[in-house]
Amino acid sequence: MNSGGQRLIVHVGGEMDIDRAPMLVEALYAAITQPGGADEIVVDVAELFFCDSSGLNALITAQHAAKEHGRRISLRAPQPQLRRLLELTGADAIFPVTDT
Repeated sequence: MNSGGQRLIVHVGGEMDIDRAPMLVEALYAAITQPGGADEIVVDVAELFFCDSSGLNALITAQHAAKEHGRRISLRAPQPQLRRLLELTGADAIFPVTDT
């Protein structure tokens, strides 16, 4: 994780599946609940080449927790597989996506 003022960047790479999703939830929840933490948490998924439903669930759960804490989560540079998963499930409506 890298902090840049009121923005925290969390880098996620490789594969996000049922074995790794709990680590993502833990990292994002720590960022979300940190007192005085960043208003925006950017999940940099440029290096994430596979994400299954458990990974998607981790992101959605974190997004809901972020809103409860007055924060927001965005996704940076998702690969085509993740973009497709977001579109198929309608989750693209709850995540701002940037390519930079």
